[in-house]
Amino acid sequence: MGKWLNRISGKELKLFSIFSVVLFLAAAVIVAFAAGDWKGLAEGVWLIVVSRDALITDYFELVGYGAAFLNAAFVLGISIALVVSQKIPFTGPTMAALFINAGYALWGKNPVNIIPVILGTALYAKTHKSKLSRYIYTALFGTCLAPLLTELVYLFPFGQPVNFLLAVAVGIFIGFVMPPLSMHTASMHLGYNLFNVGFSGGILAFAIVCILRAFGMESDSVLIWKEGQNIYIGTGLFLYFLIAIVFGFLISGRKIGGLKKIMGRPGRAVADFVLMDGAGATLMNMGLVGIVCELYILLVGGDFSGPIVGAVLAVFGFSAFGVHIKNYLPVLAGVYLSTFFTVFSPDTPGIQLAAVFSAGLAPIAGQFGVLAGMIAGFLHAAVVMCTGQMYGGLNLYNNGFSAGWVAIIMVPVIESFMKHFKERKRENK
Repeated sequence: MGKWLNRISGKELKLFSIFSVVLFLAAAVIVAFAAGDWKGLAEGVWLIVVSRDALITDYFELVGYGAAFLNAAFVLGISIALVVSQKIPFTGPTMAALFINAGYALWGKNPVNIIPVILGTALYAKTHKSKLSRYIYTALFGTCLAPLLTELVYLFPFGQPVNFLLAVAVGIFIGFVMPPLSMHTASMHLGYNLFNVGFSGGILAFAIVCILRAFGMESDSVLIWKEGQNIYIGTGLFLYFLIAIVFGFLISGRKIGGLKKIMGRPGRAVADFVLMDGAGATLMNMGLVGIVCELYILLVGGDFSGPIVGAVLAVFGFSAFGVHIKNYLPVLAGVYLSTFFTVFSPDTPGIQLAAVFSAGLAPIAGQFGVLAGMIAGFLHAAVVMCTGQMYGGLNLYNNGFSAGWVAIIMVPVIESFMKHFKERKRENK
C-alpha cells in the first residue's frame, strides 16, 4: 500500500477526477446493458444536444439515466483534458470547476454548447497576449450560459444553419467578456459568494435576454423534473462519497489533522483547501459534504433528480474550495427554516436546489457565525425563487446569481455593525 501511495503522490486528485469519468461511463454502460438498449445511449446524447436546456431541464427525465451519465462523462472528460492541456495543477478551484461541469452535465451542459464559450475565453486570452491557462477557471465556470446558445438556435428567425452560426458567435462573445466581468463582480461581494461566475453570468444573461425581448424573441423557463428517490442513484452516490473519504484518509497517512484544520477555516474566497491542508484532507471533506447534501435530500423527502444529483456533485467539488460542514450547516438550516414561514415547502424543486446550493454562502457563516449563516440561507431561499424569471432560466448558476445579491446586501451591513460594536467596546475600556 505504501509503495502504491508513493507512486501516485501529487497526482491523487487528477486520478480521482479520471476515476469519476470512468464511473460515469460505467454507470451508462450498466444502464444500457440492463435495459438492452445500446442504441438509446447515442440517441439520448443527441437529444440532449438538440433540446432546449433552460432551467430546469432534467436529463434523467428527458433521456434516461444512461444517456445522462454518458453526457456527464463527455463533459467532465473535456474539462479534464482542457485542464491537463494547459498544465493546470489539480488544486481546489480545479476540483470546483471540474465537478460543477460534471454536475450540470445532468441538466444543462453538453459537449456542443460549452465549446463556444471556452473558445471565447481563449480568444480573450490571445487578444491580451496571455495564455488560456490564466483564465482557465473562468472558461470552465463561464459555461453557465451554455443553454443560451441552444436557445438561440430556436429563437433567431433565420434558418437552422444560420441560427447555429449566430448562436456560436454569441457563445464566443460570452466567453470573451466573462473574464473582466467576473473579476469585477468578485470585488462586489468580497469573496463571500463562492459561485462568483454565477453572479456575473446572471448579469450578462439578463442584459442579453432584455435585448432579445426588445426584438420580440421571448424565452420562457421550463420544468422537466424526475421525481422520487431512486435507490440505485442514492446508493451509488453514497458509495462514491465514501470512496472519496477512504481514499483521502489513506493518502493523508490515515490522519484527520488536515480535515480539522479545514473545519476551522471561514472559507472565504480564495480558500484553496488542497494547497492549505492537502489533497487527502480535501477529499475527506468533499466526501463528508456530499453525504450531508444527500442526507438532507433524503430527510426532507426530496428527489434524486438530475438537477439535485448535479447540484450535489457541484457542491462536492466546491468542498475543495471553501465549503465544509461547519460553515455549510448554518446556511442549509436557514433555507430549511424559511419553509416554515414562506409559501414554499422543503420538497419544492427550487427550494431543494436552493438548500444544496446555499453552500455558496457558506463563507458568511464561517466568517460571521451561525446566526449570520442562517439569515443568509433564509434570504437565499426567498431571492432564488424570483431571479430565474429575470433571464428565462438561461443562467444555469441561478443560485450563484441570487447568492451574490444576498452577500452584497448582508456583508456591508454585518461589517458596519461589527465596526460599531468594536468602537463601542474600545470606548468602554
